[in-house]
Amino acid sequence: MCAALAATLAGCGGDGGGEDPDAGTNGVGKLPPAKIESKARNAAAGAEAVRLSGNLVTKGRTYKVDMRLKGDGGTGQVSSEGSTFELLRVGKELYLKADAGFWSHEDESGKGNGGAPTDADAAAADKLDDKYVKVPAGDPSYKRLSGLTDKSLLLDGLLALHGEISTGDRGKVGGVRTIRIRGGEGSGGMLDVSLEGRPYPLRLQRAGDAGVIRLADWDKDFTLAAPEKGDVVDYGQQIPSGT
Repeated sequence: MCAALAATLAGCGGDGGGEDPDAGTNGVGKLPPAKIESKARNAAAGAEAVRLSGNLVTKGRTYKVDMRLKGDGGTGQVSSEGSTFELLRVGKELYLKADAGFWSHEDESGKGNGGAPTDADAAAADKLDDKYVKVPAGDPSYKRLSGLTDKSLLLDGLLALHGEISTGDRGKVGGVRTIRIRGGEGSGGMLDVSLEGRPYPLRLQRAGDAGVIRLADWDKDFTLAAPEKGDVVDYGQQIPSGT
């Protein structure tokens, strides 16, 4: 899941007629590229919260994600191949929420695992429609799904550039001035780092058209709370297959 990122920014170009391109910035544009990367990773690690959105491509499958993350959990939505579900983790407690179609494993043709869902499948799926299903720590899907709600784990994987790092163009992301750094040719990825305020990473691209990720709302706290008991279905040791 932690394959990520592809986007292009129009560079500012030129030297502004002799003006200092770093005037009014945080100064990281003057640093060597490896130092810029280090400062961006440190800023990200020190932030209390972040919103991560965009597309991740792994093993030929594209995932659209929109997650808000902080140290003790996260919440958001994941979509892939016509299937959408919500994730919520508060501490070690992980919940998955989806509609009946998700739980009946239907694809666009109306067929799921080996054929159309049975009446029993449909009835079971209806009971889970729009409910939070608690994912036990021993379930095979727990590690994979909880990883999508883990700020440190996701950022450590996504922000790693590979190969010899170089400085690229200046540009803007969401109206904020940025400096781009690039990994090695062909497999290194690219990272756009803020030139305003703390040098947070704002957009990330990995080689191979592996997706584009935007990183925003740095240090903006949000409410993270477990769902009401009446909205939770607990299967015990393992949730229904298909996740």
